[in-house]
Amino acid sequence: MKAPWNFSSYLPIAQRFLARGRLPLLLLAVARKSLRQGRRLTGVKEDLQLLQALCVAWWRGEYRAISRQALLAVVAALLYFLSPLDAIPDLLFGVGFVDDLAVLAWLMSTWRQELDAFRVWCAVQSPEQQAALHVLPAPERTERGG
Repeated sequence: MKAPWNFSSYLPIAQRFLARGRLPLLLLAVARKSLRQGRRLTGVKEDLQLLQALCVAWWRGEYRAISRQALLAVVAALLYFLSPLDAIPDLLFGVGFVDDLAVLAWLMSTWRQELDAFRVWCAVQSPEQQAALHVLPAPERTERGG
């Protein structure tokens, strides 16, 4: 499946976010937007939570069994989700999230094996460890995940 229009332009931005230790800020912004959008995101809420948990586990150094390309695609998709000026601006009520949903669907399909491997890893973690994956890292932490 071909990457959605304009998605590749988010990959260098994702790389800079990771290199500069900005992942916690991104995760916080995604969580805020998800809360604000509420019912409009019902169909992708679990996907967003999975992607955030993956990023948290990677940031903390707990999960590294993901390829660099897959991690960059995840971060780029979250950046795309946040961008109000993507293929279809979010300001267009009712249709502004169609492209965001398409990018998330593409990501979930393209990187299914790596995301399924993360799900398996999550399933064998203790309930406390699983709960900790939903606690976002502090934004003031600036060093890159180990």
